[in-house]
Amino acid sequence: MKTKEYTLHTEREGLYDVTAQVREAVRESGVRSGAAVVYCPHTTAGITINENADPDVQHDLLLGLREAFPDRRAFRHAEGNSAAHLKSSCVGASQLVLVEDGRLLLGTWQGVYFCEFDGPRTRRFQVKVLGDSAVG
Repeated sequence: MKTKEYTLHTEREGLYDVTAQVREAVRESGVRSGAAVVYCPHTTAGITINENADPDVQHDLLLGLREAFPDRRAFRHAEGNSAAHLKSSCVGASQLVLVEDGRLLLGTWQGVYFCEFDGPRTRRFQVKVLGDSAVG
């Protein structure tokens, strides 16, 4: 399957549920058993899997990351977004989700999130689905 690319417009900072887009890519791929790779090609954003039932979890994740990686005067990066680079490195640029029977194998409360740490921006992310299209 060809890599599927999606675009989203972000605010200054936030978590964006992209589970529906990942499911769409799996459905369109025809893959029955395999994996979906969700990838972020930006150095101040990331991809994570976390709870999608309670929006307070998203709030708390962002709060925790802000406290773990605050802006500091000692940072030397000229763009002034070193904290966003640190958050991105901590969260990571990709996630791998197993696919079985043509469906994502996410836990009951799990969703896939695009993490913005340096918006507002127009961002991209890609989904590559790998595996077998025949049941077997």
